[in-house]
Amino acid sequence: MDNSRLSADAAASPGWHGTTILAVRKNGRTVIAGDGQVSMGPTIVKGAARKVRVLAGGKVLAGFAGATADAFTLIERLEAKLEQYPDQLARACVDLAKDWRTDRYLRRLEAMLLVADASSIFTVTGVGDVLEPEHGVAAVGSGGNYALSAALALIEHSDLDAEAIARKSMAIAASICVYTNGNLTVETLEP
Repeated sequence: MDNSRLSADAAASPGWHGTTILAVRKNGRTVIAGDGQVSMGPTIVKGAARKVRVLAGGKVLAGFAGATADAFTLIERLEAKLEQYPDQLARACVDLAKDWRTDRYLRRLEAMLLVADASSIFTVTGVGDVLEPEHGVAAVGSGGNYALSAALALIEHSDLDAEAIARKSMAIAASICVYTNGNLTVETLEP
């Protein structure tokens, strides 16, 4: 491994880390939860960031992980796509991913989005992915795999509703991932 390349990458990036975003759908109810921690290296610089938004007049939820300014740019672009394609979340997400991958400016953005409406959840990435989870659960961010694992177990083996599953899963992720805290923003779409 080329250590000089590692040093150059470390110098170019300030080392911002931290967030966990989780989407859960159960019994027609959809929840997106996000923690509030932003870290720079080993230092917590903010504990109450709001990384979950309500869009499209309350019909769409979006959560983001990654560089905050980049995520805000993507959320603005997603809102424009939702205006262009009302009530067509999949089409709006695919169009956003296509622009994100091909536009010279957008290609440099470092963030991931979880987007949901009453019937779908999508993970949207800068490499052109628009992924719909098989089991009604998706997660991104530093603690995403921990929250995802917990939510998958809880959705199959408990009577908890979507919000309770999201809150419990985020608490589990926060107890494991040093870049995730328990200060949650939780938004819900009712059936």
